[in-house]
Amino acid sequence: MRRNRVLAAAAAGALLTAGLTACSSSSGSGEDGPVTIKLLEYQEARAKVVKGLIPQFEKAMAKQGRKVKVELVADTLTDDQFHTKITQQLHSGTAPDVLDMGGSNVTGMAGAGYLLNLDEYVEKWDGWDQYYPSVKDGARQPDGSYYSLPHEASVQSLFYRKDVLKRLGVPTSQPRTWDELISRLKKVKAKTGEAPIVLPAGTAWGAGTWTEGLLPLMAGTGSTFFDAKSGTWQLESKGLTAVFDLYARLVKDDLLPVRDLQNPNPWEPTKYKKFPKGTLPVSAQGSWGWKYDWGPDGAAPVKDVREKVGTWDYPALVPGTKPYSVSGGGYVYSVNAKSKAPDAAVELAKWLSSGKALATQLSAVGAVSPRKGLTATAPYKDEPSLLEAERKLRTSVQPPLGDGEDQVSQAAQETTGKLLSGDTDGRGAAADFAAQAKELLGDRRVAK
Repeated sequence: MRRNRVLAAAAAGALLTAGLTACSSSSGSGEDGPVTIKLLEYQEARAKVVKGLIPQFEKAMAKQGRKVKVELVADTLTDDQFHTKITQQLHSGTAPDVLDMGGSNVTGMAGAGYLLNLDEYVEKWDGWDQYYPSVKDGARQPDGSYYSLPHEASVQSLFYRKDVLKRLGVPTSQPRTWDELISRLKKVKAKTGEAPIVLPAGTAWGAGTWTEGLLPLMAGTGSTFFDAKSGTWQLESKGLTAVFDLYARLVKDDLLPVRDLQNPNPWEPTKYKKFPKGTLPVSAQGSWGWKYDWGPDGAAPVKDVREKVGTWDYPALVPGTKPYSVSGGGYVYSVNAKSKAPDAAVELAKWLSSGKALATQLSAVGAVSPRKGLTATAPYKDEPSLLEAERKLRTSVQPPLGDGEDQVSQAAQETTGKLLSGDTDGRGAAADFAAQAKELLGDRRVAK
């Protein structure tokens, strides 16, 4: 389960100021004079930390001779509620100036003309050179431009219960291949009688089946999935067949919790009950899990989590490849294309994505730095799990993302659901996926 669901579930009531209905505004005669910009935060934890940073930004601007006032617009929403509401506000021209949101929202909003093109701004900003290449690649849109400043990143890998595996006499070293890992999982299964690993699959997990299930597995196979140059998806490949074969093998060997995956909210019995309890000791997860899932204030705390839980890179699935971690997206700052004070809005986004302000946010929300230079900055420097994840970010694999992800995600959910039901095998699933995705995407977005 992604951290945004956790935050939404934990949030209670409206925060701080009026909700999203507040109109983007700029007071005064223009950006040369006093301006007011509105910053949207729709999750409680993010709003709280940013609220304390805003006065610091205003003081920093004052030292430069600029009078900039920031009004925090906080409206506690789920991801779906946010997307619906902000799209309406952007369409009507009443959205706030700066939007803090998941990077997956950017492509559609930028394509609709709702977001400010930031190319000229980032080209002149020395801070942009500090961003990791995988983060920049993930932020670049299909037209080659940037419409957001990432202020966090994540790393996806396999989390495992060190204490449980050691107690069962199962090795905890990095498995080099899936064959090696499956051999260990079978030993766990033989000793506990329960499915030992969860990878998101099926329709009940929703988009997570794509972002935390199939996509990370596909990312390390070496096969082309999305060709950015042609803007098309390669729906048949050795890598895709290997991914569906893996799912089929895990189902056949009773290593996946099939019933849990088929029921509503499958993350609850798996990640929130069985993993903390130790009866399901391996889980696909992102670095956000250290805080929002299993940390002291998470949805399902694991006592002494740093001592009991470790991470593995994804094992090699295809011959000739090697273990890898996956660069995951995070939250970004985008600027409303209709903002009356775009320069001040971008300045706020840059300031919040730098130095002490960024370190404070990363520590508060449990995210990895998207840029170099923060490993010695408090309070981020005191987060060993995040620092270790950042080290992996430097060599991690960037997942193939492009126009049509929603359609490909739908096909992935449906096809893995058939595997869970035993209605097909790996090769059948690969063929079914290709056919479904092609129908949903249309010929124009499918490689010939």
